[in-house]
Amino acid sequence: MRQAPTMLQAAAAALTAFSLSGCMTPPPRLDLALEHTTAQGRYVVTLVPPQEAPAINQIHAWKVKVASPDGNPVTAARIAVDGGMPQHGHGLPTQPLVRRQVAEGTYLLEGMKFSMTGWWEVKLALEAPQGPDKVTFNVVVSDPAVSRK
Repeated sequence: MRQAPTMLQAAAAALTAFSLSGCMTPPPRLDLALEHTTAQGRYVVTLVPPQEAPAINQIHAWKVKVASPDGNPVTAARIAVDGGMPQHGHGLPTQPLVRRQVAEGTYLLEGMKFSMTGWWEVKLALEAPQGPDKVTFNVVVSDPAVSRK
């Protein structure tokens, strides 16, 4: 007769499953483009990652380029950041902010952090002279330490 697992064994199994879950496979054909037209078509937004892939649990900055559909830079935009891991049901581990424009139509997104590998969504809500709009980017994060080996 097989013995029921102890609480310690059950907890260890759950912890192992949780730690491996960061490696969930993203959906097939996931759109990983870093340039998208917003939902209402008011803006074309480009998400620019850091030059070097950030390590897990490391704070880093991205840039957000905002242009009109005809390619003119959009200045005086306010951008709110949200997101998370759809496969895990949790949000971003930090509260990233876009506080300033660093060039015409280019904004600095500070305070980004990914707490595990896998599929993340970065959601931007824009408020600018052409009106409010939203865009979502899919980002798949791998462990840069593993990638370099």
